[in-house]
Amino acid sequence: MSDARSPRLLVFGDSLSFHGPDGGYPADDARLWPNVAAESLGGVADLVAGAGWTARDAWWSMTGDPRVWAELHRADVVVLAVGSMDTLPSPLPTYLRTGLRYLRPDPLRRAVRRAYLAAQPVLSTALRGHPSVLPTRLTVRYLDMAVSALRVLRPSLPVVGWLPSVHRAASYGYVQTARPRTALAVSRWAARVDVPVLDVPAVVRSHVFGGHGNPDGMHWGWDGHALVGKAMAELIRPLLTHRGKSVAGPPGMPGFDRSRHVG
Repeated sequence: MSDARSPRLLVFGDSLSFHGPDGGYPADDARLWPNVAAESLGGVADLVAGAGWTARDAWWSMTGDPRVWAELHRADVVVLAVGSMDTLPSPLPTYLRTGLRYLRPDPLRRAVRRAYLAAQPVLSTALRGHPSVLPTRLTVRYLDMAVSALRVLRPSLPVVGWLPSVHRAASYGYVQTARPRTALAVSRWAARVDVPVLDVPAVVRSHVFGGHGNPDGMHWGWDGHALVGKAMAELIRPLLTHRGKSVAGPPGMPGFDRSRHVG
């Protein structure tokens, strides 16, 4: 376990956790919000994240990555900073959209990708944001499975979450129809299972809609990261006296077979 003066944050995130005003940055960049939060608490942050990650990807990482299993035994707080990408419009089903990278030969892949990126904002608007990358019920389902698994492994380990962020991205036709519905469902779920959540839109709305973030209209500038990091630290601070110890058992997530949870 970490020393009481240097808590260890294990953050599951998406690109909002590692993209700055002009692109992606290494996870240890001090300006990224997980590191701002950790610094505010006198600790360190370990980031597990990927571009476009949803609550489902966080669950898959938690149950399938042995490096994450090791970190789970050392963490003082787990932050489920996912859900924002779940609410984006996805005109193509996820398995087709993410499968574009596997197309060959290379010229075909590039041509198809260009065509999809050109069509995405048009289709997002025409379809009014439907379907979203992940349906609301699945976002809540995967968050709930993650928290349930963590409470089996570390019964008193604090877990916090957040509400989906907002965007003004032309690449998605400025549409985010699913966000209010998902935010409400996550809020209700979090209250039911006693997981504190950060109201991210309340923190970054003026930053994003004021055009102070990344020109893509989705990711944040350093001021936005600072705001989120400090707000997350304040959410976490009261929880640090309630850290728990790992229960006996093998490494990983005992009793949780990822193959049984697909959808």
